[in-house]
Amino acid sequence: MKTLLILGAGTAGTIVANKMSRRLDPRDWRIVVVDREKRHFYQPGYLFIPFGQYSPAQVVKPKRNFLPSRVEVVFDDVEIIDPQNSQVKLAGSPEKIVYDQLVIATGCDIDPKETPGLVDGGWRKNIFDFYTFEGASALAAHLRNWPGGRLVMSIAEMPIKCPVAPLEFLFLADAFFRERGLRRKVELILATPLTGAFTKPIASAALAGLLQRKGIQVVPDFTLSEVDNRRGALMSYDNREVPFDLLVTVPVNKGAEVIGRSGMGDELNYVETDPHTLRAKRWPNVWVIGDAADVHTAKAGSVAHFMADILVDNLFHEIRGRTGPYPASFDGHANCFIETGFGRALLIDYSYTAEPLPGSFPLRRFGPLPLLKESRRNHWGKLLFRPIYWHLLLPGRLPFPPHYRPPGRSARRTSRSDSAAK
Repeated sequence: MKTLLILGAGTAGTIVANKMSRRLDPRDWRIVVVDREKRHFYQPGYLFIPFGQYSPAQVVKPKRNFLPSRVEVVFDDVEIIDPQNSQVKLAGSPEKIVYDQLVIATGCDIDPKETPGLVDGGWRKNIFDFYTFEGASALAAHLRNWPGGRLVMSIAEMPIKCPVAPLEFLFLADAFFRERGLRRKVELILATPLTGAFTKPIASAALAGLLQRKGIQVVPDFTLSEVDNRRGALMSYDNREVPFDLLVTVPVNKGAEVIGRSGMGDELNYVETDPHTLRAKRWPNVWVIGDAADVHTAKAGSVAHFMADILVDNLFHEIRGRTGPYPASFDGHANCFIETGFGRALLIDYSYTAEPLPGSFPLRRFGPLPLLKESRRNHWGKLLFRPIYWHLLLPGRLPFPPHYRPPGRSARRTSRSDSAAK
């Protein structure tokens, strides 16, 4: 009996577990998933919690509910990964799990202690994050009675999970304060290390126009060095300051600590990964998916979904012992809804090399969702995604093709359909 071990039961790990359970013969392969957290969080919902649009209960479900019964689930911390000997040591067990193939889906998380002063005194008092369940819930309570002032959204450094989320937060904050008659009492500022609103120039220009129309100031090229909560100021490495009354921050994002402890990651604990095959560059039986990989595309749920089709095809090719090139290649495909407030949203679709462009998604002629254009359909698409996430995406049955399709062209899905290995 051989073992496929999956570290992490978030979005990426859950999709892979579901897809591989349909492909691998249970007489030959056991599938083991390890995760320290029993709850599955719908992370796109964190954005809506501060503004009272989602309750915390709407974004949490048991992880075991979304994993097949044949999958062995172990809730424990991973103490160390030993890729040279193909084994993993858990914190709560003296035994080691020996694997034949390993999928790393350990994700990434915020590390506010990386920035001096960020958690000194003001943390969860007048300094908040919304990238965690606890942070979004605490910010919701604070905003209910906040009288107004200078609200700064600060991105410490890139890369971050869901790079459009800080912009969405500001757009929703603009609507939130206007609806409460407080907008004239609130300044909204984005302090970002980027040269503009986004990493891709065409989308950045469109989003910059939206920020300007909504009266949201952008402070570009601002790389955060320190927070002085006593004076209420952010400092950058080039000695600029941005004052604040309320700071909403996206702290430094890092991969899982176990990746660093195991000597498998870069300085931010991301695993060096082939950007197209999704195989770890240093170990032939290790695969990496989602936010844990160092590939240069967005760290987002849509990317994990698109990656999963590619990784599963290539892993299955390896398991079957087939020769020749891998059958699937990841092109960096990502798409993101961008809430713009008042029941409207944008949708962008892009890849490693392609800019977000106008058009329609998922069908190039019929949509129904317009690309790079505000619409109510995009807003409802984002809200509809929550039940789709639970019932189609996590089970690995969302039918969208994994490859980027340029507007005006057709594309063929090269990832094969799931089938059991006999």
